[in-house]
Amino acid sequence: MEQTPQTLVVDLDGTLLNSDMLYETFWSSLAHDWKTPFRAAAALSHGKAALKRLLAERSSVDVTTLPYNEAVIARLTDWRAAGGRTALVTATDQSLADAIATHLGLFDDVIGSDGQSNLKGAHKAEMLVARYGGDKGGFTYVGDHAADLAVWAVADGAITVNAKPALRARVTCKGEIEHLGTSKRDPQPYFKAIRPHQWLKNLLIFLPMLTAHELSLPAFFLSLISFVAFSLIASSVYVLNDLLDLKGDRAHPRKRRRPFAAGTIPIARGTVMAIALLCAGLIPAVLLGGLFLQVLIAYYILTTAYSLYLKRQLVMDIFALAALYTIRILAGAAGTGIPISVWLLAFSIFFFFSLAAVKRQAELVDSLNSGKLKAHGRGYHVNDVPIVAMMALSSGYVSVLVMALYLKSPEIAVLYSAPGYLWGACMVVLFWLSRIVMVTHRGQMNDDPVLYAAKDRVSLICFALILALGVAGATL
Repeated sequence: MEQTPQTLVVDLDGTLLNSDMLYETFWSSLAHDWKTPFRAAAALSHGKAALKRLLAERSSVDVTTLPYNEAVIARLTDWRAAGGRTALVTATDQSLADAIATHLGLFDDVIGSDGQSNLKGAHKAEMLVARYGGDKGGFTYVGDHAADLAVWAVADGAITVNAKPALRARVTCKGEIEHLGTSKRDPQPYFKAIRPHQWLKNLLIFLPMLTAHELSLPAFFLSLISFVAFSLIASSVYVLNDLLDLKGDRAHPRKRRRPFAAGTIPIARGTVMAIALLCAGLIPAVLLGGLFLQVLIAYYILTTAYSLYLKRQLVMDIFALAALYTIRILAGAAGTGIPISVWLLAFSIFFFFSLAAVKRQAELVDSLNSGKLKAHGRGYHVNDVPIVAMMALSSGYVSVLVMALYLKSPEIAVLYSAPGYLWGACMVVLFWLSRIVMVTHRGQMNDDPVLYAAKDRVSLICFALILALGVAGATL
């Protein structure tokens, strides 16, 4: 029987872990302190190990929810069962390496960077030879990166993890070489990360054109360009938000499946994606003129502020969410040059405040059903549910009142030949809002009421009725 080498040495980033702790700690720290990039730049001047130590100290990564590679864990378990020793040796800071090793309980040795020397490449190879070479029986090394080539070259055995073919061809060692997993290029996680289903909200950009009955081809074309630009910027924000909220997403029963939280997309690529999508959205925005660009920049600033701070503030977060909906309408007006009605603006403020409150109500109900005292990363306790539900109902009902008052205004006769039909639309909106709050109260709402409505049969019927009554009021 072939003798099992004494020590199986495993790297962390991209090997044991389907992520990178440098990026994990950076985004975790940034989520709590917007000055993190400046602190990181100052620390980097003292070396990469100093940067990792700073981020490890200032972050709050939950090692119990990190996306571990189950195949590597199984290999470690089998190795120990066969009597072999195991070691976690990583360029990640020692404090985090210790926390991960304690959580997994699979390692005899744990060695990480010490804040002064970055344990990677040739430096790692020298340390491993000194520690496990010679009379200690040598070691087999498990890694995933080109930086590990220097380590494999002095190892008794080599195991690659999800390595690309070009890297596999370059691996050399004293003994056997094994390849664990394959490097897949699956576009599905990337498509999921930009959340195209969320672009449904950006259809609000067409609302100024529709409510003003400006149904011309130029108006539609300008609205469409505005929609594309806004959707790209919104996707950039979604990626940014996912990176900032990794800890919260991994603690959530549904959000933990998001690509960055689950480790199906490297966080480093997410950083590039956020920047690329932002630049792609600014190109058509510039073509539409300064006013649209200003609205788009205001949206990006508000969403960033929401991700970094506002979403954890009591009530202020609901105001921010409502404003983000309303900004989409303002973007449609700015992109097409169609003036926005004060009635539409007043309705949207109250209506979207109601939907934002429903979103928070849904999170609180989920927390209540899970036995938690408060929603993770929010400023609410579960006993706030009745008040948040009351906010959703009262604000929604005020939006219906605004609709009713609009039907008695002089402006209505300019656009509608039979405005009486719109009273039916008011009743449908009143019904829908009441039902949506009740559905949320029963724990049947997902994270976003707009996306729920897009899949809910009753909501789709309500939308069709409102559209039919609007068309009837304008044409009959």
